[in-house]
Amino acid sequence: MDLQLTQKTALVTSATAGIGLEIARTLAVEGAEVLITGRARAKLDQAVADIRASGGQRIRGVLADAATTEGAALIQKEVGTVDILVNNLGIYESKPFAEISDEDWLSFFNVNVMSGVRLARAYFPGMLQRDWGRVIFISSESALTLPSDMIHYATTKTAQLSISRGLANLTKGTKVTVNSVLPGPTRSEGIVDFLRSVSSEPQAPAEKIVAEFFAKHRSASLLQRMIEPQEIASLVAYLASPLAAATNGAVLRAEGGLVTTLS
Repeated sequence: MDLQLTQKTALVTSATAGIGLEIARTLAVEGAEVLITGRARAKLDQAVADIRASGGQRIRGVLADAATTEGAALIQKEVGTVDILVNNLGIYESKPFAEISDEDWLSFFNVNVMSGVRLARAYFPGMLQRDWGRVIFISSESALTLPSDMIHYATTKTAQLSISRGLANLTKGTKVTVNSVLPGPTRSEGIVDFLRSVSSEPQAPAEKIVAEFFAKHRSASLLQRMIEPQEIASLVAYLASPLAAATNGAVLRAEGGLVTTLS
């Protein structure tokens, strides 16, 4: 399927690994000009080379951290016009509620929420002026299921849904759309370390740790396995394309059946 992205410019934050890398790869292979952000030069250069090796030639890295006002300003300076903004930057951890400090709460909101707010504030008005654009927030199934050991993380992911819908309300009558995607547990660079942190046997083989995680912490999953980053990227690429013009203000679930409610 031709996603009609050859004339589009996309910005994907935190795209040196995992979901972000696969989103950037898919958009680039589909012909978009893609700019990715990262905080480490070596990883950023490796990601660019990796995507080029996959056939995505119009790819460039921007060394900046969207979780800071300075980083967001640098991104805006380096990337003047954006047709597709994918707010992928995010952090997560498991922590008992009573141990989540004020600093933890503020850090999670700054990274998971304000990074997307800063870039949407920078690029969304231009999309409205040009009467075309896509803003996509990579949220999480935790926005709806609210795991008790990740309340701060889940709260930031729910906040993303409110921001996304609020921006979508401002697009009425235009060809701009704003949507959120809710991945479930997805294979990524740091996921095994996270799973070990909640495992009863942290030193067990990775396969056993994953099986225990789904049995004890995500038993509602219909997949009962880790989602592959490409499985998320395919949905995001479709949402980013002109073919998804009728999907706006939506929360699209790619969480393997973890969410059991109908809405």
